[in-house]
Amino acid sequence: MTGKTAVIIGASGGIGCAMADALEEEDIYDRVIRFSRSSESPVMLDIEQEASIVAAANWLGEQAIEPDLIFVATGLLHSSMNGPEKNLNDLDSEWLAENYRINTIGPALIAKHLLPKMVRDNAAIFAVLSARVGSISDNRLGGWYGYRAAKAALNMMIRNLAIEWRRKDKRSIIVALHPGTVDTGLSLPFQSNVPAGKLFDPGRAAVQLLDVLDGLKPADSGKIFAWDGEEIAP
Repeated sequence: MTGKTAVIIGASGGIGCAMADALEEEDIYDRVIRFSRSSESPVMLDIEQEASIVAAANWLGEQAIEPDLIFVATGLLHSSMNGPEKNLNDLDSEWLAENYRINTIGPALIAKHLLPKMVRDNAAIFAVLSARVGSISDNRLGGWYGYRAAKAALNMMIRNLAIEWRRKDKRSIIVALHPGTVDTGLSLPFQSNVPAGKLFDPGRAAVQLLDVLDGLKPADSGKIFAWDGEEIAP
């Protein structure tokens, strides 16, 4: 199938939906495909179920679609029962594992099955939502054990993917992005501590991230970038 295609994973969430909307409004891509757990997804995709990721990859193959952009907009910070740990006593094995399943393993499995479907030799971009708190060198406050560790692991996954995929496609771009604090359900319990002007609505966050993606080059593959284009140290 001819024409440029963007694929959004987690398109029913705040940032994912806004990103898909922004891509359609900018009219850069001929198709914007929205994968999620919702019934509106062409194939139901749950990042905790590898079989559903395989089904989505197979669907792309059946449609002869080679994505130019894959944007993974999934993530977990808190649930109805659990939140970020404040200290060592809050550590719970099941909650730590859940953080890794959604924040690290899910995006890695997306890459496993969807990266091979992407267009080659045309600066294709594979981007995932990460977080500044996943930077080990930037950690000066501590706490948030599970989320920090899972995002740090995701950043390492991105680095590994970039190294491996460069051998297959020298023009590929694989990056992690920190969107800032966005007014979605993920950040809702923590918004009172956000400085004035630093709580972004999803639409603004999406446009800012698209601006970052537009400025990337193959030499940036494997890196982490903030919403304003600043490179974040691992």
